[in-house]
Amino acid sequence: MSEVFNFCAGPAMLPTPVMAKAQQEFLNWQGTGSSVMELSHRSGIYIAMAEKAEADLRELMSIPDNYKVLFCHGGGRGQFSAVPLNLLPEGKSADYIISGSWSKAAAAEAKNFGNINVIDINQDEQGSASLMSSNDWPLNKDAAYVHYCPNETVNGIEINTIPETNGVPLVADMSSTILSHEVDVSKFGLIYAGAQKNIGPSGLTIVIVREDLLGHAHKATPCIMNYKTAADSDSMYNTPPTYAWYLAGLVFQWLKELGGVKEIAKVNQAKAELLYQAIDQSELYLNHIEAQYRSKMNIPFWLKDDSLNEQFLKESEAAGLTALQGHRIVGGMRASIYNAMPIEGVRALVDFMQEFEKRNS
Repeated sequence: MSEVFNFCAGPAMLPTPVMAKAQQEFLNWQGTGSSVMELSHRSGIYIAMAEKAEADLRELMSIPDNYKVLFCHGGGRGQFSAVPLNLLPEGKSADYIISGSWSKAAAAEAKNFGNINVIDINQDEQGSASLMSSNDWPLNKDAAYVHYCPNETVNGIEINTIPETNGVPLVADMSSTILSHEVDVSKFGLIYAGAQKNIGPSGLTIVIVREDLLGHAHKATPCIMNYKTAADSDSMYNTPPTYAWYLAGLVFQWLKELGGVKEIAKVNQAKAELLYQAIDQSELYLNHIEAQYRSKMNIPFWLKDDSLNEQFLKESEAAGLTALQGHRIVGGMRASIYNAMPIEGVRALVDFMQEFEKRNS
């Protein structure tokens, strides 16, 4: 095995230059004689790093000045609770758009904190998984907010347009799609994203929230889930996930050096097209998601002969193509090709798939 390409859905691979730099700095960061993970989060040198990481993220996403950027604990599931605790007043309801496993889980958790209107947009178009057009979503004009997940990692489904909510704050779980392509942040009330796919290691969650939505949390909201508390303390009300924050900063720098989100989006498009083309032209593999809703980050595919699944996984692993087993809910295979996955990795996967098909047709 010469090179390993990790197709895990999360925690996902990190850019090789980022890992190399972190390794170089691990024992002695910026001449301090200590690892960055050993330093006080309130020290001047650490705060300077944290401020630069935020500034770089703001630049990469063109985040407007009237939005706060929070570096939080708890992962995406933590935000399933934090969002309604902060944004859902008593007596109001929130719309939750269900397009797959993660949006369904978010709605189930939110029901613990208020009235949730569940809107399932999954459809079947002649045997292909599809979604209701956002223009047809039966939204409540008086909702406190509309929550949706633009990219479903388990199901391999992506909503490629930003829905129009007519003034109701739009909340997006962008855990698996943040920084993969350009988005207009001003169209959202709140964006959150677990770091372990396109940002850095697990343990860190980014929250981007419009300032007018701060200060309305339920009285019982835990302080570390209160967005205003986090914003007022620059995400350091308590000790943040310091090493994950540092690594996220390195990823932001790496992305800027590549030319930013606009340039990585071109690479992501090319990777997805290459893999979907290989699947669609094959007699062995299939993807049953309608083309306009196919994810560019998480590509599920199935072997038409299920008896070959175990052999495929064993041989792909030996070839240095790891973590291709599909999620237990949907089965099959899944290739997660986030920003850090080079196009060479996708080419290696396609070459293997084609060779495997020749031997097993």
